[in-house]
Amino acid sequence: MLEKSIAAMLSAIEIYNKPDFKYREETFSVLCINSWELLLKAQVLHLSSNKLKSIYKMEFKTLKKGVRSGTASIKKNRSGNPMSINLFEAYKIITADFGLKINKVVHDNLLALTEIRDNSIHFINDDITIAVKIQELGTAALQNYFHLVNEWFGNVLAKYNFYLMPISFFRDFQNANGLILNNNEKNVLNYIKKTEEKYDDKDFGEYNLTLRIDLKFQKVKSTSGLPVTITNDPKATLVQLSEEDISDKYPWNYDVLTTRCTKRYSDFKVNNKYHELRKKLESDKKYAYQRLLDPSNPNSSKKTFYNSNILKEFDQNYIKD
Repeated sequence: MLEKSIAAMLSAIEIYNKPDFKYREETFSVLCINSWELLLKAQVLHLSSNKLKSIYKMEFKTLKKGVRSGTASIKKNRSGNPMSINLFEAYKIITADFGLKINKVVHDNLLALTEIRDNSIHFINDDITIAVKIQELGTAALQNYFHLVNEWFGNVLAKYNFYLMPISFFRDFQNANGLILNNNEKNVLNYIKKTEEKYDDKDFGEYNLTLRIDLKFQKVKSTSGLPVTITNDPKATLVQLSEEDISDKYPWNYDVLTTRCTKRYSDFKVNNKYHELRKKLESDKKYAYQRLLDPSNPNSSKKTFYNSNILKEFDQNYIKD
């Protein structure tokens, strides 16, 4: 039953995340509630040592004499098979009969999502406001489901991604049309709004009634990445640079650097002041890199190459032209 519950939830997510599906929210609400019901029944079975009778609906039949039977019997459906308890009956058995605690916000989230499910089955939902609210309720329901499954049955969901694609990916919010809600939609939204108001400014840890996803599109340069600082710290993460990388980071040799300085500063001269300042900066790898002509021989001749950032230090010692 747990496996069926997970399968139903994965189906709900997969259908919701399809790029074009005309009955998205309605199908998701039906499958999500179905998954939750199977999960709660799985927990009832688990707590009852897998006795099937624990999830059967019981009734007291009326005897031929018109007297109510004193013994409860299993209620049968139209085909003669045993009827099972519903979602909230399973919830009550877990919390009341077995005393297992479930955060109340989980119950209210399921109650709100069930209202959506019932309205989807018996009426229609055709407003974008309902669609947004279903996503907020659904996202919270998925996270609540994930946490409870982990708590009750261990880390069996590690290989799955329990996320709903933000509706901004497939909705056009550039233009907002005037919409008229029917009475059924108004009642559902008002019910959810009142439920949300009870949880304003309250923190229930990892469980939630609704969750909103805010999406922001931002242009990114292809050269963007993690910031890197050159350091002598032996505990820092080691990053190896190829010859090409070094050439890109330190493109100037002595002649290029000197020429740049000559054109950049009005009071620049190739003298002791310049050589002393340059040699001082050469010890800092932010500005210079000494390449061995024979990398395998630490005593071989060296040639120094410079990073363009070295000009920032020269700017403090010379007058820019």
